[in-house]
Amino acid sequence: MLGNHFYHERIRKSVAMFGSLFNNIYVLRKDSNNKVISQARVPLSYAPSSSFLDRIRENPDLINDTKVAIKLPRMSFEIISFQYDSQRQLSKVNNLNRGTGNTRNKIYTYTPYIIGFQLNVYAKTQDDALQIVEQIIPYFAPQYTLTIKPFADYNDIKEDVPITLNGLTYSDAYEGALDNRRIILYTLDFSMSANFYGPVTETTIIRKPIVDIYTKGIDSDGAFNLYSPSTRITVEPNPLNVSPDSDYGFTTKIYSYWDGDSDGAYV
Repeated sequence: MLGNHFYHERIRKSVAMFGSLFNNIYVLRKDSNNKVISQARVPLSYAPSSSFLDRIRENPDLINDTKVAIKLPRMSFEIISFQYDSQRQLSKVNNLNRGTGNTRNKIYTYTPYIIGFQLNVYAKTQDDALQIVEQIIPYFAPQYTLTIKPFADYNDIKEDVPITLNGLTYSDAYEGALDNRRIILYTLDFSMSANFYGPVTETTIIRKPIVDIYTKGIDSDGAFNLYSPSTRITVEPNPLNVSPDSDYGFTTKIYSYWDGDSDGAYV
């Protein structure tokens, strides 16, 4: 079963979709008269928070250290967890069918997962950090839903992807002398409901379904354990060579008597 290559880019699309929510946030600076004197777009990147914190702490002395410091404010995000979501699991026999002619492309039901994301906001002043956080929180109450196309070849298939804000934590790593750099960090935890699909398989259409009905009988011991086919029902399109995309009827045949022969023929 395993080994047939397929790649729907589901995780990659999830990362791009999550990052697109926060790539257009600005911070304004105002003077004493409440007039805007500058506007800065907050950079966003995919990286763990530890990488930025270590890089910021490498330059604690803003006077004697000549290294170029990381510009603040800025944001980063990363995937922190994957968890199977049993509450959204549908029946395994559910599937989607696409295609024309005598063949169909079958897509079986998805496997639901919850992807955990963490968004980190770094700032050197409390006002900058609060501006960023307050531009995010109002949109999550607690969910914000986006729409995604899970298959590149089927633009008509769309699904809603809810993103939930689970919590917000705050830390202010301000230690040492006054000329040392201050690090204000807000951490927002999110969960995204994602569906993972298997390979798209090609199958032929069913032109003649056959249903056998069995009758319960008495075996040699006098118990109702004997099952014998007594009726067969077949359904065929009319005419037989009709195209699947055309208008047509059906011919239903019911064979009610089993002749008991070894060939299993109906009469």
